Amino acid sequence: MSAGKRAGGFDIRTFIGAAVGIIGAYLLVVAFTWDPELDKTGGVHANLWTGVAMVVVAALFFLWARVRPLTPPVEADDAAAERAER
Repeated sequence: MSAGKRAGGFDIRTFIGAAVGIIGAYLLVVAFTWDPELDKTGGVHANLWTGVAMVVVAALFFLWARVRPLTPPVEADDAAAERAER
């Protein structure tokens, strides 16, 4: 295994970001298509603000996974082989 390998699409942050993003996008669609029922939420458009927050959190999860990717641990044999190649 080389030191440059990454977990990529199997990173748990990718799955969490996708799940939160899908739910957030659904809430945004609901916010713009259904009656907001502001009397039940004290005048706050709950679906809109919750959807926006969830989409932002999903974007942060994807950014986090992109900026700091997981790398599999390098085993002792691999590290010795890499030193021998240098």
